[in-house]
Amino acid sequence: MGNFYQGFKTLIGDVRHRLLVTRKLAITATILMVSVGLQVAANTKDEAERASNAANVLTDILNAPDNGIPKELLDRAHAVAVIPHVIKGAFGVGGRFGKGLIAKRLSDLEWATPAFINIGGASMGFQIGVTATDLVLVFTDEISLKQLFGDRLKLGADASVTAGPIGRSAEAGVSGSLKSAIYAYSRSKGLFAGIALDGAVLTIDDDANHAVYGKGVTGKDILDNRVHISPVVKPFVAALNRYAPRRTA
Repeated sequence: MGNFYQGFKTLIGDVRHRLLVTRKLAITATILMVSVGLQVAANTKDEAERASNAANVLTDILNAPDNGIPKELLDRAHAVAVIPHVIKGAFGVGGRFGKGLIAKRLSDLEWATPAFINIGGASMGFQIGVTATDLVLVFTDEISLKQLFGDRLKLGADASVTAGPIGRSAEAGVSGSLKSAIYAYSRSKGLFAGIALDGAVLTIDDDANHAVYGKGVTGKDILDNRVHISPVVKPFVAALNRYAPRRTA
């Protein structure tokens, strides 16, 4: 009987030890997961701010239908790019530079995973006295998108770009065939208008895309919707789904 109790006591001790070890491992794993999550959040802070700013720009502009992008044009958009706070003189006299996002519309009318992009060039038509502006680009075909995701897209050379029409009064002007591959808009000092962007160059921001989606992700992966939407870019996708949910063929 003594051996039985001794064996039972040993078994109980062993079970308690294993439970303690399991608990410690679970706590350690939780701490590691939280640490990794915090590290990822810290590493993508700039990208998250960019996505949030782009969502805010889009929301503000599309909440003003009388003085914004015509609904008919948005309904027919293949992609939308938003570049908040493009800076004049970033690379010397006449230079322009900005960072934003672009999302392609899928066949099921949802918006695909956005890609991070850069814009630069010396020919962007800022208003006199303006040092920074928000840009919105509405893409109306796939060819210009493939050019962008393949390498880079020079506006006016690789794809036609036109200052976009404004407000409900412009609906009739876009109800027929769309004659430009890209329609461009700017917002500065509270004023929203079409803008000339001939000569500006759009490129894929690989550093930002790798930070958010992973080192091996390419522009083509994003264009082909082979990348899951990250929480970092969800505010931008939510704004697109809310204000531009439908595309007319």
